[in-house]
Parts: sequence; structure tokens; C-alpha cells
Amino acid sequence: MNALAASAGGGLTYARNVLPRLAARHDVRTTVLLGRALRGEITESDRVTVLRGDCPAGSARRFWYEQRNLPDMIRRSGADVLLSTGNFALYRSPVPQILLSRNSLYTSADFVCDLRARGDYRLWLDTEVKATLARWSVRTADCTVAPSAAFASDLRQWTGKDVVCIHHGFDPEAFFREQASLPQDVRGRLAATQGSLRVLFVSHYNYYRNFETLIRAIAVLKKMRHPRTVRLILTCKLKSQDNPGDYRADRAAELVRQLRLGEEVVELGAVPYPLLHHLYRACDLYITPAYAETFAHPLVEAMASGLPVIASDITVHREICGEAALYFPRFSPEVLAELVIQATQSTEQIAAMRETGLLRSQDFSWDKHVEQLLRLALRLAEG
Repeated sequence: MNALAASAGGGLTYARNVLPRLAARHDVRTTVLLGRALRGEITESDRVTVLRGDCPAGSARRFWYEQRNLPDMIRRSGADVLLSTGNFALYRSPVPQILLSRNSLYTSADFVCDLRARGDYRLWLDTEVKATLARWSVRTADCTVAPSAAFASDLRQWTGKDVVCIHHGFDPEAFFREQASLPQDVRGRLAATQGSLRVLFVSHYNYYRNFETLIRAIAVLKKMRHPRTVRLILTCKLKSQDNPGDYRADRAAELVRQLRLGEEVVELGAVPYPLLHHLYRACDLYITPAYAETFAHPLVEAMASGLPVIASDITVHREICGEAALYFPRFSPEVLAELVIQATQSTEQIAAMRETGLLRSQDFSWDKHVEQLLRLALRLAEG
């Protein structure tokens, strides 16, 4: 398992959940190549061997490092199948290869338009180069797996290759396990919003999560004089240096200033993942305005926490939430604001959304994901 690319967000969530389940299997022996972000978390056992590669920073350098070093590592490990988790495949893998593809930006026309509108041509060029490698990777791998049927369909149209959908999972026992409190500064900032309608969005800042539409919706709600003061709770800070990647948060921060939302937008900063369930349960509503997505783990986490969901109307969100969410056109702050009012004015609707969301979250299982993945690996190895 090549997990060098697991450095933030969904990549870390995937590795943290899949590796322990592979380790628990008596019919599987796993050799995993880890990046820096996971080296302190994953320990060796009689079923798991950990390799620590000195991978240089940057996708292009990582790609070259993998092409040069992975074949010998695979041969020495005695592996039957390679699981590449970072969107890029290994050319001429010595064993059958499963590629996990989970970056929707390579196929997103909205993202390209967004980058051009922002004048971020350097990031646009970087994305185009990575997209070329990602398309080549899907065509090179023996099998490509996508975390949702919607994204699998996009990849098929983009590459002309068949792509398998295996949903990512959710482990409620692990997610709700940690009983330690939220950090004191986070608790203090939440206490200051007591009595307000707390709207939560869990994400570090990037462009495709469409923060600006959500911020504008808060301004619309403020003008409409919602019966309760509305507070948008963010698990990031709108400062470029405080977020991973090359996304510039200046425009979002300036929008908050222009719309005079200094009190309404509460920037908590990053919250440790094991403590996130406390934050979900402290809020009233979960909203995601993302215009590109492959699975969206926070949606499942929110539903499992009993939090009603309002999501942008993209195919992936409808696949994950089904009837458990309300949907709005992805660039319409006005419709989003109307849905917030509609949901919060009806206690019956809120109760129905909570119940439907809890049931829907139970459809996602990491055990099921690993079982399907291993069946696929076995077919490739035997074939």
C-alpha cells in the first residue's frame, strides 16, 4: 500500500481507517509506505510492515520518487498486489495495481473557471499537469477505484476506462470514542455564540469548497433578520498561511470584512480529528457549499452526529445524503439562506432530517469497504 500522498483531509482519513482493518485480517499481510504525516500513528505488527520513504515535497517530485523506488520495494516485500492511494499510478508495476482516484478537481470545469476568475494561473497550470498524470494513471492501472458512483462516472467519461465504485466508510465507534474536551480556546469561542443558530462547516480553506457562497448566505440571513442571530463556525482560519496547499484565503477574508460579518463568522482554526464529534454536536446545522467533491466524509460525520444537513446540489452530495439533506444551487447564497430559514422554522422537518441522516450514515462502513477492496485485489492476483 503506497500511502505517501496521505498528508491532509481525506487521504489521512482513508489511511487511518483502512490500515487498522488490514492489520486485523489474518488472511492478509500488508506492507505500507508512509509519508511524514502518518509516521507517528501507524505501528508495525506481525501483519503490517511499515516502510518510511524520504519522499521530497511536491507532487511532481513525489511522482518521480515513486517511479524510481517503488518497483524494488514491491519486489522485496513479496507483495501480490499494489494499492496506490494517491491518484497517481506506478508505471510498469511488477504486480497488478489498484489505483484509488479521489481528486475531483482534475475533472471539474467549475474549478478551472474559478482559478481563471481569481487569476491564479500558476495553480491552474499545476492542476493541468497533475490532471495529465492522473488521466494517464487511470489508463495505466489494472483497476481504478472511486469513492462514489458519481465520481466513477466522471472518470469513465474523462478517460474512456472502466472505473469501480467502492464507497468510503465510517466508523461511529471510533469517531465518537474520544471523551476529552475540546481545547479551552475553542470552548471559549463557542461559549460566546451561546443562544445563536450555529451553522458548521468542517474544512480547511480551499477554493472548491466554495466558502464565498456560504459567507454571502450568512450576510443574506443577517439582512433578513433571522429570528436568532446566526454564527458560521469554521474549522479553519481565513489566512493563507494557516491552511495546507497553495490556496489564497485573502478574498474570503476581505469578503467577511466588506459584509461586516466579523461577529457572525467564527474562525476556530483546525480542531483535532478525534475531538470533532464534540463540535458537530454543539452546532445546529451543517452546510457544505462545495462545487467539487468525490465523497465528503464530513457529511457522513454530520449525519451520524444527528446534525441536519444542507448541501450544494451536486451529484456526489445527493448520492451520499439522499433524502437526509436539503439542496441548493451551488452558487446561490439567496436560496441557501431561504433553506436555512425553512429548515429552522419547522421542528418537524428538523426532527425528520436528523432521523433520516442517522439512518443514512449507517450505510457507510470501513469494514465493508476493506472487504470489497480485498475481493478486488484477490481477483487481480489470481487473474
